Amino acid sequence: MTDRPDILCIGSVLWDVIGRSASAMRAGSDVPGRITRLPGGVALNIAMAMARAGLRPALLSSVGRDAEGDELVAACAALTLETAYLYRSDDLPTDRYMAVEGANGLIAAIADAHSLEAAGDKILRPLSDGRLGTAEAPFAGTVALDGNLTQMLLERIATDPALARADLRVAPASPGKAERLLPFLTHPRAVLYVNLEEASLLAQRGFTDSATAAEALVARGAKRVLVTDGGNPAAEAAAGQPTIGRQPPEVLVTRVTGAGDTFMAAHIAAERDGADRAQALARALDTAAQYVSGDTSL
Repeated sequence: MTDRPDILCIGSVLWDVIGRSASAMRAGSDVPGRITRLPGGVALNIAMAMARAGLRPALLSSVGRDAEGDELVAACAALTLETAYLYRSDDLPTDRYMAVEGANGLIAAIADAHSLEAAGDKILRPLSDGRLGTAEAPFAGTVALDGNLTQMLLERIATDPALARADLRVAPASPGKAERLLPFLTHPRAVLYVNLEEASLLAQRGFTDSATAAEALVARGAKRVLVTDGGNPAAEAAAGQPTIGRQPPEVLVTRVTGAGDTFMAAHIAAERDGADRAQALARALDTAAQYVSGDTSL
């Protein structure tokens, strides 16, 4: 356990199949565009962004021993990501995510993370068998966790002794999975990264701006919350501290899938570099803006 990774990324590691068009779209649209397949998933997106920032991330997830899984693991290794801790299943296929994006943003998406959910706590074995830690010697670094895990597994992670000293950074993966993060809403070591819709679902009330949403979640017991709202101001609220906000840079949006993951990774990296709250928020927004404009690669 001497060669520890800088951060553990726990959650979805899969193939992203993204269809993008320069045209505005609606339900039923049939337009020309480009279809790409890229390594993706919330945990993997965060890990890739961390690697670009010069850090050493390790992946904890489930990847099948099928051809797609072998190809995905090879792609991750080529990106200098630590894949040795992945759970490789003989009978579960490699997961996939499919999305359609138009000039007016995300039109629709389907996340097929059934293998990750079926693998359950097998993906956490390195945290208890001594490779990354044990209950008696918990992992004490940063953990990026996504809501593609089952509610039961997230509840276990929230109280797992093997993570009793970890700095937990948590994202819901999608609005449809936001309520899975409830075990972390009042967690003393969790930082939540959500968008405005996800904040509304967690708080069970609607919000029109990020600052109000972040403050409401802190009022409900959250230690610290960052709320984004697309091109509108983002905000961070923390218990016992003033709320801060910042307007994202105005850019031409060419892609949206992975933007929130890029924001989260850049914010964590900035704080590891010693940035204060305002500096970290600014750096995260700038990095996410570069990403959605197409100025950085996956």
